[in-house]
Amino acid sequence: MAEARQHVVPDEPDGDQGEGKMGFLEHLDELRKRIIRSCVAIAAGMLVAFFFVDRLGDFILAPTLKTLPPGEALIYTKPGEGFAFYLDITFIGGIVLAAPFVMYQVWRFIAPGLYAKEKKFAVPFVVLTTVGSIGGALFTHYLMFPATIAFLGTFHSTAMRFVPRVEDTFDLYKNMMIGMVIVFQMPTLIFFLAKMRLVTARFLWRNIKYAILIIFVLAAALTPSTDPWNQAIFAVPMIGLYLAGILIAWIVGPKQDKANQQAAHKLRLLFAATVLAQARRTRNRSESEWPRRWRRSTR
Repeated sequence: MAEARQHVVPDEPDGDQGEGKMGFLEHLDELRKRIIRSCVAIAAGMLVAFFFVDRLGDFILAPTLKTLPPGEALIYTKPGEGFAFYLDITFIGGIVLAAPFVMYQVWRFIAPGLYAKEKKFAVPFVVLTTVGSIGGALFTHYLMFPATIAFLGTFHSTAMRFVPRVEDTFDLYKNMMIGMVIVFQMPTLIFFLAKMRLVTARFLWRNIKYAILIIFVLAAALTPSTDPWNQAIFAVPMIGLYLAGILIAWIVGPKQDKANQQAAHKLRLLFAATVLAQARRTRNRSESEWPRRWRRSTR
C-alpha cells in the first residue's frame, strides 16, 4: 500500500538557495528591478558614447562620403535632423556598450525558472548571438552598405545631382544592419533546432541545393545591381553560414551509440541481401521461362 501511494515528483526548476517560489507580484517587482538597472546601464553607455559621437558619425557616413564628388557633403533639410542623427548614434552606442550587462540582467531574471540542463545553453547562446551580430554588422558596414551606396550614386548626372540626406542615409544603413544581423543568426537558429532534434546535419546536407537556391534568390533581392559578382558577394557569406550551421548541427546533434549503429548496419545488410535474393529469383525465373516462350513462338 505504501509503495502504491508513492508517485514520481517531477523535477522543478533550479532556484537560488534559500528562496521560495515567487508570486506574480514578486515577479513583476523583479522585472522592474532588472529593467531599471538595464536602463541605468544604457544611460551610462550613452554618456560614454557621447564623447565619441563625432568619430562614430564619421565612421558611419564614410562609405557614403566616398561616393560623393570631392568637396560635397550630406545635407539635412529639417531643423532637428542633425541633432536626431547624433542622438541616434549615441543611443545605439549606449546599447552596444551596455549589452553585456543587459544580457546579464535578462539571464538573472529567467535563470531561476530554468532546469539545470537548460542553463547549459546560456554560454553557447551568448557566444553565437554575439559572433553573429558582430559578423552581420561588419558585413553590412564594409561590403553591403558601400556597394549599395556606390550603385545608387551611379545615377548622378548633369540632370540629377546625388545629394543624399542624413536621415535617409542613416535609415538605410540602420535597416541593412538590422537585416544582416538577423541573417547572421542562422547558426544560432540551427543550433537550437538541432538541440530540439527538429533538424539534423544529414537533413541540412541533403537539402543544401535548395538552400543555395533560396540564398541566391535572397541575394538577388538584396543586391541593388544586376551584376552577378555583387550577388556572389552577398550569397557566399550566407552559404558559409549555412555550412557552419551544418557543422554545428553535426556537433550538437544526438549521437547514436554503438549498439544502435550496429543494429542499423545489420538492418542495411539484411535489406541489401533481400533485394539481391529477389533479383536473383527474378532472373532465374526469366531464364527458365525463356525456352518455353521460344518453343511456343517457333510453332
